[in-house]
Amino acid sequence: MHQSSGRWRLGLALSLLTVLLWGILPIALTVTLQALDVYTVIWFRFSVSFGLLAVYLGVQGKLPTIKQLRSASWKLLAIATIFLAMNYFLFLQGLSLTSPANAEVIIQFSSVFLGLGGLVFFKERYQLSQWIGVSVFTLGYVLFFHEQLANLITAHNAYLYGSSLIVLGAATWAIYALAQKQLLQSLSSAQIMLIVYGGCAFLFTPFTTSKTIFALNNLHLYTLLFCALNTLIAYGAFAESLAHWEASRVSAVLALAPVVTLIAVWAVSVIAPSLMLPEKLTLVGVLGAVLVVTGAAAIALGKTE
Repeated sequence: MHQSSGRWRLGLALSLLTVLLWGILPIALTVTLQALDVYTVIWFRFSVSFGLLAVYLGVQGKLPTIKQLRSASWKLLAIATIFLAMNYFLFLQGLSLTSPANAEVIIQFSSVFLGLGGLVFFKERYQLSQWIGVSVFTLGYVLFFHEQLANLITAHNAYLYGSSLIVLGAATWAIYALAQKQLLQSLSSAQIMLIVYGGCAFLFTPFTTSKTIFALNNLHLYTLLFCALNTLIAYGAFAESLAHWEASRVSAVLALAPVVTLIAVWAVSVIAPSLMLPEKLTLVGVLGAVLVVTGAAAIALGKTE
């Protein structure tokens, strides 16, 4: 099984960069989906990421070699590609039926699934302080999202259906991430992402209406480009973080993304209220946010047994 490099500070920094980019992403996707269908958005994100990463690796002379490709597990590459494609589709479909904040909190099941996967498959271990962090983190989420959870319970069918799709998307993402970590034995993180991006773009090509991209106004075009670059940078940072840090700890840091999302939603609602309504956050929610950050820090920074 793959072993982390032990450069935990680099792993932490890359995880925090991923949190920032993924926290902002649901807002950009919500705006983009006002003008484009799900399939075209996904295809564009993967295609641009594949093209830019191929150019970068080509210039660096780091494109995967025949020898590396032969030594890699094609079964794991197929699993990573298919399940990441499923994650993108399920998350976007769910996002179109719910809201950025709701989608971001539900997708955090992926962090839980990834953390459990790290404990089970990679034999990672939590100390007592980290299990306490898990408890604090869970309580924080309950408080932080109590209003969203209450809305979920009383929601109409479309909202519930969208939320269910996001839960499934979280499960598929965790499977992708675990496959990604194991593939690091034979390929670099960038090489893995190049193959996965190309495979995902190929899978969505038959369903794409690329002509609609040329009819976008400036706002939707810029948000689409941001989503594509976000895919390239955020997933690159995430993939590289797994090379230097345990999956269970990376997953704990990624769970902070909803905090970034709510802050970003508030900022957008103030700057451009016609694009997005603000999310309500009570004092209980603020307390929850503090507990989420505290619990995630305890999990991520605790010593390994």
